[in-house]
Amino acid sequence: MTSADPYEQAVDPSVQCTTCEAVCCRLTVVLMPEDHVPTWLIARDERGMETLAKGEDGWCAAVDPNTSRCTIYEDRPTICRKFAMGSPSCRDERHKWFGANIPTAVHIL
Repeated sequence: MTSADPYEQAVDPSVQCTTCEAVCCRLTVVLMPEDHVPTWLIARDERGMETLAKGEDGWCAAVDPNTSRCTIYEDRPTICRKFAMGSPSCRDERHKWFGANIPTAVHIL
């Protein structure tokens, strides 16, 4: 018997990365021991923890500024893999960034 993951059930399908401006790519990403990102993308925070480096603009250094896509998507860190599009965490961050004007996908039938 498999139990359903309540976190995945809470995903809102109307939330799309293409309408978001990559808000999650501005968060601090703490690297786990199992993460294997290129060394040039590793920084250390004030506590000495390894994090994904950020550019001067505050965006994750792995994001291509021309496409807003992750350049290490296949090898992205664990936390990035768990931060699901439309999840409660995603929606919370979008709300902090956009306030009441959160963009969502529009489906025309």
